[in-house]
Amino acid sequence: MISPQLGQQLLLEPLESIVQTRERQRPDRRPAVPASDHLGNKPLVAPFKFAASPYEYRIIALRECPTPEDLQLCDTPDRAAEYWRMHIPSNPYFDPEVECLAVLLLNTRRRVKGHHVVSTGTLDTILVHPREVFRLALTTAAAAIIMAHNHPSGDPSPSEADIKVTRDLIRAGQILKIEVIDHIIIGRPRRSSLRELGYFYQ
Repeated sequence: MISPQLGQQLLLEPLESIVQTRERQRPDRRPAVPASDHLGNKPLVAPFKFAASPYEYRIIALRECPTPEDLQLCDTPDRAAEYWRMHIPSNPYFDPEVECLAVLLLNTRRRVKGHHVVSTGTLDTILVHPREVFRLALTTAAAAIIMAHNHPSGDPSPSEADIKVTRDLIRAGQILKIEVIDHIIIGRPRRSSLRELGYFYQ
């Protein structure tokens, strides 16, 4: 079950692409010298002073994912599910005992440019926010995405939260002009497609 995220995503770390910081000058992150009171006592928590200079960023690929030619075109739910089974379980952050959400990044011809693991959750819940889902799609100029997440129970039936979050992300994609092609739920051994089930339509 996917739940909408209300706060900051704390467990987000993209896997196919990673934002790496290149600092022109290493900021001084040493704690400031704490002031003492009139008795000479220092505060328990010393304030930290961070440099105000901005950083320069770049996007780099994390690892190569050799994929057969017929799977590079992800235009059906079966191909998207097969792509998941080929690449996501080998990710070092993937845990089959908890829910994991991945996003496939597609070009205008529905060919896979790459993928990244957006978030991992608990046994039956995962936090999702449009910011994290579309972040790498915007950076890599993807024309469309396919979302996929697993159900550790093995039952790929979508929950009410899965349906609601999917529709929220479809609307977010419409604003960003990035099409959400499908949302695949991976079970064992079956899979389900929210588009095939009719949940992409109000």
